[in-house]
Amino acid sequence: MAIADILNAIVSLKKDEVVENVIAEIEAGTQVDDILNKGLIGAMDVVGEKFSSGEFFVPEMLMAAKAMQAGLEVLKPHLSGDAAAEKGTIIIGTVKGDLHDIGKNLVTMMVEGAGFNVIDLGVDVDTDKFVSEAQTRNADVVCLSALLTTTMPSMAKTVEAIKEAGLKVKTIVGGAPVTDAYAQQIGADGFSDNAPGAVELIRKLVAA
Repeated sequence: MAIADILNAIVSLKKDEVVENVIAEIEAGTQVDDILNKGLIGAMDVVGEKFSSGEFFVPEMLMAAKAMQAGLEVLKPHLSGDAAAEKGTIIIGTVKGDLHDIGKNLVTMMVEGAGFNVIDLGVDVDTDKFVSEAQTRNADVVCLSALLTTTMPSMAKTVEAIKEAGLKVKTIVGGAPVTDAYAQQIGADGFSDNAPGAVELIRKLVAA
């Protein structure tokens, strides 16, 4: 048994094996941070690479993310409470008027798998909620999702409201109708059209 087995089980989409391997590593006295970083987070980086190369598609990414989350649930009680918060706090939600959440949920799982503290506000989230949560949680990045072109103006409104509130928080946008050009137009700090890309973008924004 080794940490590599956790990584391989996630990449192989075997949720039960992930849980078994994480439990085995904890019982063997393996450093919890190593299980998290080299096993769970490392696996999601591999999954992101496989998606970028066309080897994985959205269904495989969802299965891998769920397998990773199952392992993370086992590991959470053993993690120091501030580990994720130290890496960064991310607020995510689907904007007002939009009830689509598959893409948002995938990004949430991938970003959590990358070790960040993620607060998922759900769907149909109004501007004031994004602003107040970003302020209360001292967020590093706010992620706005939309699948309907009719709800995209809510993104612009929210990005503007965050700036008007004087919050030092980065904003990124994504969703089927959203483009990099639109992100620039509304003054967002970034755009991604897939979950692995969102993880990489968040890492860069938090480190900046």
